[in-house]
Amino acid sequence: MKVLSSMLIAVGASTGGTEATVQILSELPGDIPGILVTQHMPEGFTKMYADRLDKLSKIDVREAKDGDIIHPGLALIAPGGDLQMKVLRDGSHYRVRCYPGEKVNGHRPSVDVLFHSVAETAGQNGVGIILTGMGRDGAQGLLHMRQSGAYTIGQDKESSVVYGMPMAAHQIGAVCIQAPCQNIASVLMTYLQKQLPPET
Repeated sequence: MKVLSSMLIAVGASTGGTEATVQILSELPGDIPGILVTQHMPEGFTKMYADRLDKLSKIDVREAKDGDIIHPGLALIAPGGDLQMKVLRDGSHYRVRCYPGEKVNGHRPSVDVLFHSVAETAGQNGVGIILTGMGRDGAQGLLHMRQSGAYTIGQDKESSVVYGMPMAAHQIGAVCIQAPCQNIASVLMTYLQKQLPPET
């Protein structure tokens, strides 16, 4: 697909989300818009997880570092432990900020921190995906994204290990569409294809 460098995809997950994210990322093409993933995980595990995703995906996947520039074909995983991750606009680029911060919704990294920042920086060029997980982290941030014009996808109850985070987001009207995990990649690609400029 033609590169949509202005677009940004944000994924949030907790319990059961590691395998859900593997399923989605492994089905995406190598020129997909840049992806940021916040997965509730302890320090040390996110680097190994990113390495595993990298081996299974057509895109490059690595653990995020403060200052990383996001570009098509790259997915960055929020480092587990004592950092929050958000995205900033840096001229024509999106840049990652990983910083010491308070826990949000009991989590660090927090999905809400990522989603709120994508709403503020990418607006209607954002796509938010909330996957299986316990609690409500990500629901308000996803609502902020949708209100900012982003397209938002929630994992459905049947395919979720724990239908907590996606349910919380769905209940407050943050989700444009619910889909089984195995269909999320195709739902995402269908949406992205519609955003392509017409052939001239």
